[in-house]
Amino acid sequence: GSTHGSRRSFSSFADTRPQSSPAMSKPNQAAAVLGGGAFGTAIAVVLGRQGIDTRLWVRRQDLADEINEKRENEAYLKGVRLPDSVKCMTSVDEVVAGVDAVFFVIPSQFVRAFVVEHRAVWPLVPLVVCAKGIENGSLQNPYEILRDELPGKYSDMLAVLSGPSFAGEMAQGQVTNVAVASFNKQVATTVQEILTDKTFRVYTSSDVLGCEVAGATKNVLAIAAGAVDGMGLGQNTKAAMVCRGLAEMSRLAKKLGSTGEVMAGLAGIGDLMLTCNSTLSRNFTVGRRLATGESLEAVTSGRSVAEGVASAKSLRELAEKADVEMPICNMVYQVLYCGKTVPVALSELISRPVADEFRDA
Repeated sequence: GSTHGSRRSFSSFADTRPQSSPAMSKPNQAAAVLGGGAFGTAIAVVLGRQGIDTRLWVRRQDLADEINEKRENEAYLKGVRLPDSVKCMTSVDEVVAGVDAVFFVIPSQFVRAFVVEHRAVWPLVPLVVCAKGIENGSLQNPYEILRDELPGKYSDMLAVLSGPSFAGEMAQGQVTNVAVASFNKQVATTVQEILTDKTFRVYTSSDVLGCEVAGATKNVLAIAAGAVDGMGLGQNTKAAMVCRGLAEMSRLAKKLGSTGEVMAGLAGIGDLMLTCNSTLSRNFTVGRRLATGESLEAVTSGRSVAEGVASAKSLRELAEKADVEMPICNMVYQVLYCGKTVPVALSELISRPVADEFRDA
């Protein structure tokens, strides 16, 4: 029958084949995933369904026991069964012993303390940063934190994973494309080979900085997109906001040394489109709820972390330091931290003078 207009998963026809087809089965490989939130759990599912020995680290023993017993992370990714090859643990030493790759899915504001605490145990294998944000104070992204906090021999092993990837859809086997960026082509290729399966497709890139700037900025822009939505404004307005936001993102990335090519790809416009257009996005939901008059405290009191709230503060400082004008991101900062209301912020944005689209800020 026709699937036109339905949201049928690609895996619904892919799964007529064995769960791990011989070409995709990777039983001799092992991987560590650090962080048992929604995205960490989804990465573990992607790895585990390929037969990879996957160790998922969580901080709490009771949560590890519950996940191992129920084969499901009810708290963060309800309704998704974990493959048998995924084991949940609380010892970082055990999780990383003998693995072929390590995936860091720790919120960006906690990456430094975590990496330093366990500095002695990291294996010399690809270390893949999955957090998207800018640390308050240092104004560093997670890639830079790992580069600075780990001994020099690790700098060639670092990579960044980015792209339009909601955890629930990844885990369900919806087709998802992401980019893995590294200055070391071999590391990017290794991560590509480990992660790619029938429905999770990984492209390589060398624009690490572009990926990191895009990943942090899109979360802040998603708050603005959510606010536009919460105000009941139209699709034209949202499209304008996303497009001008992309211009801000591109200006900052290029000023900081990115080639800028990633902005037209998965980590740039791809992730921005996804995050700015769905209630599944935590950052989008924050903006939407703020626009309806809820307080920041009420909006951020849940279990899941909306990275854009902390990154808005760092991003404003970073833009000032780099002398890059980012009016939309600045308005998000003012709404979050300076008591400016969403209607006033939007009014100020549309009162700005128009200019040349590509040559003027």
